[in-house]
Amino acid sequence: QVQLVESGGGLVQLGGSLRLSCAASGVIVNMYTMDWYRQAPGKQRELVAQISSDSNTYYDDSVKGRFTISRDNAKNTVYLQMNSLKSEDTAVYLCHAQRVYGYWGQGTQVTVSS
Repeated sequence: QVQLVESGGGLVQLGGSLRLSCAASGVIVNMYTMDWYRQAPGKQRELVAQISSDSNTYYDDSVKGRFTISRDNAKNTVYLQMNSLKSEDTAVYLCHAQRVYGYWGQGTQVTVSS
């Protein structure tokens, strides 16, 4: 059974930092394309960052230079380091694993307050 469990969300002040974690079981993260998506109220889910099985990374323009995706193979965990947070980063952040099938975590709330 595949489980993706996100953690690390919370309330942070404008300009602050958070590190999200996605602990995986049932998939080996370095064999999958691992993504972080986010969904704000009333908006579509959007891809924020991605790391491929060969460690290529992708970032949405809105987070480029502020967010960093990484992977710890020993812990089978993917991270999203978020710096210089803005109010528009407020959303539920979801971890996604994609190979033949795609799997989703439940999400973790990130709220940036001014």
